[in-house]
Amino acid sequence: MHKIKSLSFLLYITILSSCVISLTNAQNNILIEGSWAGKLQIQSIELRIVFNVVKDSAGKLTATLDSPDQSAYDIPVDEVIFNEDSVKFIVKSVAGFYEGKYFADSIMIKGNWNQGGMSLPLVLRITAQIEKPNRPQEPKEPFPYQSEEVKFENKNANITLAGTLTLPEHRVSFPAVVLITGSGAQNRDEELLGHKPFLVLADYLTRNGIAVLRFDDRGVGESTGDFSSANSEDFAGDVLSAVEYLKSRSGINPKQIGLAGHSEGGIIASMVAVESEDVAFIVLMAGPGLPGDEILMLQTELINKANEMDEEELKENLKLSREIYDVILIEKDSIIADSTLRKLFEEHYNKMSDKEKEGIKDKETFLENKIKTLLSPWFTFFIRYDPYPMLTKVKCPVLAIIGEKDLQVPPKENLSAIEKALKEGGNQNFKTVELQGLNHLFQTAETGLPLEYGKIEETFSPDAMKIILDWIKGLNNR
Repeated sequence: MHKIKSLSFLLYITILSSCVISLTNAQNNILIEGSWAGKLQIQSIELRIVFNVVKDSAGKLTATLDSPDQSAYDIPVDEVIFNEDSVKFIVKSVAGFYEGKYFADSIMIKGNWNQGGMSLPLVLRITAQIEKPNRPQEPKEPFPYQSEEVKFENKNANITLAGTLTLPEHRVSFPAVVLITGSGAQNRDEELLGHKPFLVLADYLTRNGIAVLRFDDRGVGESTGDFSSANSEDFAGDVLSAVEYLKSRSGINPKQIGLAGHSEGGIIASMVAVESEDVAFIVLMAGPGLPGDEILMLQTELINKANEMDEEELKENLKLSREIYDVILIEKDSIIADSTLRKLFEEHYNKMSDKEKEGIKDKETFLENKIKTLLSPWFTFFIRYDPYPMLTKVKCPVLAIIGEKDLQVPPKENLSAIEKALKEGGNQNFKTVELQGLNHLFQTAETGLPLEYGKIEETFSPDAMKIILDWIKGLNNR
C-alpha cells in the first residue's frame, strides 16, 4: 500500500501534476537562468526537485518544475519572482511555492518548499543535467505478446475503468490475473518514484503464459469516478467489474481468473474472493493481516527506529498516533471527531520546540489538511477495518508473500495473522512466504526504509516474481 513531519500516518507522497505558466522580473536574469536542483525530504522519502528557469520570447522569466523520482516533468510554474537576492517560484497546481535567498558567491539558493501548511527546507544548486532514474527492468516494445487498451464498466458505481490487458501468444485458453494497486491514487502501472512495478510484473507473467489485466484506479488516468470519496469496499466493486470483464473475453479460461493485490490491494483481493465464486485464487503481495490502526502503529515505530529517531521523540510520536487513531475508532460523529482531533493537535503543537514549529508554515492550513485526510472515507475505513474475519471466509487458494525488510507491512506479525485466519476458516490450500532481503515494493534493499525506494534500480525482485508465477502455474496444472 500504496502518508508529516513529527506526526506519522500512512506514507503519502504528493504526486505533482500540471497547470498553466507565466513570467516576471527579467532584471539580472543572467544569474538565475538554468536548472536548479535540490533534494526534498518528505518523511522518510527523499525527492529530487528541479526548477528549470528560462527567458520567454518577450524576455521575461518562466520556469517548469521536474520531480524526476516521481517521473513528473515539465510542470508549469505560474510565477517566477526574482528581485536582487530574493527568489520565489509559485506552483498553483499543487498549491505550493518555493521561497529562498540567492547566494551569488556559492551559486546557491537556500530556502523552503511550502505546501499544505508545511515548510520544508530545500537548497537548490545550478546543475547541467538531471538524469532520469535508471529502471533496467522496465520492458520496452515490441512485446512478444498482445497488449490491448481496454475499458469496462462498474455499473453499480456508474463509472468506467480503463486499463491494459496483456494476452500470451499461441494459446487457446489461459489463466488470467487482475492486479490490484495499493493505497493512494494509483495508475495501472502502480507508478511510484520512477518505478512501474505492475508493468514489470504484468510483462513477466504474460511472457510466461498468464494474461494480466491492470487498470487505473477510479478517478486516475483514463478511469472516471471520484477517488477521494471512495474506500476499500468501493475499490472491491471495481475489481469485481474487472473479473466480470475478463469472463467476457474469449481465450481466457473463466475458471482460472485470479487476483494479485499489493498492500491495501491484498485487503481488496480477500473481499472480492469472498464476494465472487469466479475468483480461482488470490495472491497477497504485502497484504495486511492486522487491523489498520495496528498496521500504522507498527509502521510508525519501525520506520522511525530505522531512521534513528530519538527515543523520547518516538515515544511522544507513538502516543499521539495512538490517541488520533482511537478518536477515529471510537467517534463515529465526524463533527465531534473533528473537534477532538483539533484539541489533540493544539496540545501537541504547544509542546513542540521552536525548531519543530518552523516546519509548519501555516498552522491552520496544516491542521485543515491533516484532519481532512484523517477523516476521509478511505482513511477512516482503513483504520477501522480488520482483515482477519474476511480472511477466515476465503476458500480459494491463497499465496501470501511479504518482504523480510518490509517496514510498512511487517512480515512476521502479518503473515502469522493471515495464516491463523485461513486455518481457522478451514482453507486447505494456502502458502505464506517471507522473502529475505526484500522491502515493501519487493525490491532487494539494505534497510527497507521508504527513503530507498526511488534510489534502488531494481523495480521488482525476479525471485519474488518467479514465486508468484510458479505458484499460479502449479494451481492450474493440477
